[in-house]
Amino acid sequence: MSEEQDKVQKLKEDGNNCVRQQKYPEAMFHYTHAIKIDPSNYSLYSNRSFVFLKMQQYHFAMEDAMMTIKLKPDWTKGYYRKAEVEFHTFRFGDALHSYRQALSLQPNDPDIMEAINKASRSLIKDQRADQQIPWLGAGIGIILGVIVVIADYVFTNKPTLTHPLLMALLTISIAMIGFGIAKGFRYFVKCQRKSLLEPPFDLLDENTKQDDKSEEADKQSDKHPKYSKAQARQRFKKGKT
Repeated sequence: MSEEQDKVQKLKEDGNNCVRQQKYPEAMFHYTHAIKIDPSNYSLYSNRSFVFLKMQQYHFAMEDAMMTIKLKPDWTKGYYRKAEVEFHTFRFGDALHSYRQALSLQPNDPDIMEAINKASRSLIKDQRADQQIPWLGAGIGIILGVIVVIADYVFTNKPTLTHPLLMALLTISIAMIGFGIAKGFRYFVKCQRKSLLEPPFDLLDENTKQDDKSEEADKQSDKHPKYSKAQARQRFKKGKT
């Protein structure tokens, strides 16, 4: 074993020890250092994906899982890591597909089978929530509508909702509002979940772009220098534009 391989192995063991102690940021630094020395070591990406997952850095966890699969497409853990990230970001359908890919490479593995069952239950529960929560909002709207009608009849000297049709229309309107609010809430939840895998905002990168723009502007100004009015008149007299 070469000196570099020894160093990579030592860094990997240090990272593993940190994981056992739940010191995930330290483990991430050990694995990252090892990857810089040996960028083709797929197990390091797998380990770092797990660490990023524990740190709730889902974008980087997914990147490392995909790199693991790219370097070792016939290795179970790459697909398992990908599935774990998808499960924790509420992409239960995608997670189920990735778990099944892992199971195809390692049939009858009890941990993977349990993960598949968990993802299946979560997917069914999520789909039911999409169907039931809007109607729950409508139900709450109906109750509120009935309360408004009763309150108008009991607590006012001259009720405004005297006609049954008006009572029904008000109740239905509030129920529809409740349905729409609940539907919008589920849409908001879905959008929030999608954002979990988006790359974090890189302030340094934005600053670099601003610096690049400033440098480009400086170069342009150097190409077209500015002159005072007196200098411009002198240049004009000399026949220059």
